Amino acid sequence: MTTRTRLSARSVTRVIEILGGFPDDVAAYACHDRLTKADYAAVVADIEDKLARHDKLSMYCEVAPDYTGSGLDAAWEDWKSSFSTWFHWERGAIVTDVEWMVWATRFFGLLFPGEWRVYPPAHAAQARRWVIDGDRDAEIAEP
Repeated sequence: MTTRTRLSARSVTRVIEILGGFPDDVAAYACHDRLTKADYAAVVADIEDKLARHDKLSMYCEVAPDYTGSGLDAAWEDWKSSFSTWFHWERGAIVTDVEWMVWATRFFGLLFPGEWRVYPPAHAAQARRWVIDGDRDAEIAEP
């Protein structure tokens, strides 16, 4: 498991964590705090690395309650990356109870190819099963 960290005078904050324990065709992350362009670069590199081996990817992303979004530079990188990987997404699960992320996932999920679902943190295991194998028994349990 690879972790990007940002040092502050008070503490070490995990900003984005690349999660292990998933098949190679699943891009899996946990997001904390506020993403910058430098933080997002790790995500882009991970996705590009996986796309070198797979035509289709799935995404699993846990969005922590302390996640506050991204800076404009990271948002721009996200949009650029989204267009270059547009048709490579099979499905994605966002695990969060952060209300604005629930809304954003529902809205942008309509625009992206593939199927996108939101799961509350208590149903993270269902989200993992659905992302990994499309388990239709992993009901949509939206917050």
